[in-house]
Amino acid sequence: MKGGYMGKILFVNLTDETIRTEPVDPQVAEKYIGGKGYSLYLFYYRYLKEYMKKGISPRDIDPLGPENVLVFGTGPLTGVAGVPSPGRHYVMTLRSPLTGSVGSANSGGEFGAYMKFAGYDMIVVEGASEKPVYLEVVNGHVEIKNASDLWGKNVFDTTRVLKNRVKAKNVSAACIGPAGENLVLFANIMNDEHRAAGRTGVGAVMGSKKLKAIVVAGDEKPQIAKPDEYRELSKNLIERIKKNPVTGEGLPKYGTAILINIINQAGMLPYKNWQFGYNPEADKISGETLEKTYLIGRRACWGCQISCGRVTKVPSGPYQILYSEGPEYESTWALGNSTGVMDLAAIVKANHLCDELGIDTISMGSTIAAAMELYEKGYIPEEDLQGLDLRFGNAAALVEAVWRTAYKVGFGAKLALGSKRLAELYGAPELSMSVKGLEMPAYDPRGAKGIGLNYATANRGGCHVTGYTISPEILGIPQKIDPLTPEGKAQWVKTFQDFTSVVNSAVNCLFVTFEIGVKDYADLFNTVAGFNFTADDLMKIGERIYNLERYIMSLYGFSAKDDTLPRRLTHEPMPEGPAKGQVVELDRMLKEYYQLRGWVDGVPTKEKLKELGIEI
Repeated sequence: MKGGYMGKILFVNLTDETIRTEPVDPQVAEKYIGGKGYSLYLFYYRYLKEYMKKGISPRDIDPLGPENVLVFGTGPLTGVAGVPSPGRHYVMTLRSPLTGSVGSANSGGEFGAYMKFAGYDMIVVEGASEKPVYLEVVNGHVEIKNASDLWGKNVFDTTRVLKNRVKAKNVSAACIGPAGENLVLFANIMNDEHRAAGRTGVGAVMGSKKLKAIVVAGDEKPQIAKPDEYRELSKNLIERIKKNPVTGEGLPKYGTAILINIINQAGMLPYKNWQFGYNPEADKISGETLEKTYLIGRRACWGCQISCGRVTKVPSGPYQILYSEGPEYESTWALGNSTGVMDLAAIVKANHLCDELGIDTISMGSTIAAAMELYEKGYIPEEDLQGLDLRFGNAAALVEAVWRTAYKVGFGAKLALGSKRLAELYGAPELSMSVKGLEMPAYDPRGAKGIGLNYATANRGGCHVTGYTISPEILGIPQKIDPLTPEGKAQWVKTFQDFTSVVNSAVNCLFVTFEIGVKDYADLFNTVAGFNFTADDLMKIGERIYNLERYIMSLYGFSAKDDTLPRRLTHEPMPEGPAKGQVVELDRMLKEYYQLRGWVDGVPTKEKLKELGIEI
């Protein structure tokens, strides 16, 4: 196998407890790289085609049933010392319990690198166990072990127990907390205590399989195909990362929450469940304020030169917590600005509980915010809340709602459904700020039209990192474009979505793309793995990955009807702030986007699939 890869994929079937290993296919690696791309290849060619041959419709796959598949994937740049920010891994599931589409999430920390050091590029989990189990993968040795003593434990306790049990170098654990065990539809898979594969409910899938954790350890390192060329390239890229004002200054000093003031000043920081895009008090919860109050240190992912992770402490008061990590920008916004809570200590505490219990902070905060608007507008009767005062700005209710959700206690059982199902339950589906069932993150597209088109067309639902057009629209990277015009946004969105598919298959941190581009990635793949890629080759690979995922979605029934936004964003002009009067002209951008994609009714044509080398 080429450099960068360990060359092995681990398949574990929890139903019959069989364990097998297959080699990474060099031809598949060249077409799909690894991580997200290779996982999608397995989903379609290994599983969905076989299911359909047996007469099983993809639409009948139960996301919480044993037929669902869960994949932990790395790529050729994961765990390679000297690659900019190489400490990430990708988690995918054949079908998300939250959205019904392909489930996907990614996480930093140490788990991805140490999984490779344990000898495997990917771990594929099939079937479901009848009793709680965990998977131990140490230096190529694999064992399914009883997890009855771990079931019910929180993320932190589970992680510490497993790390103490494994006597080896480079130990890391990925696990679920009570939220995953209780099948909360937006439960996370947590690794290294505070790192989260946090979207689309992959933790609920893990819980449905009775898989409490995967613990990995090892000391086998990936080889470099062209070490001398790689050494020079690595030195150059790291110097550039350190000199870049975003990756070398802003993120290390203030973390991702530096965006709170930037996005608020652009008039697109969603406030009180997206009723507004500007909050005059936003600085109270900004990265700058966190740095002055509760920040006590930084923590980097494995091998990372940026070190954007926050270490925090609330020394006293009702939200006291003596050690935590985060909150990051999205968590601060979702648990704070979206709910109207301007108490930073309460946000730190709520974020800590989400990590401890294994909950996606974006979906959690957004669902609480939706509930607050539903309650204030009279849709939720007071008796349903069982004493929970869900009004905008209520910090105590925010913290209370998190643990109630994880354990499905009282109104928490309804919150555990996510905002889409919650709003539908109370007859006001328009108050769920979600796309394809996935709650949108912290950028109101009435203030940046490109990110609105990306939300609508993002395969996994309301996702900013599928195609982060905030980079050119607001930050001016790689060039500044007008955020308030729909003109030209279709091409920007397509380019970012295709490029991001490459990065997520690498598997690499998206933050480095503030400085390094597709040509740099081609150089990395060629020196680390021994490929012979051009920049154009990589963009074609990214397009292939994005189209295969979209084709799989069509098998589940997704089409153009699902490429939409909440009515609030397309029909209700922004009421105040710098983006006052703006709406998202979605239909206009969609038409051009579909033409660029070669899609009809939101689905790739047979001609487009053939052009990309996707055989159906």
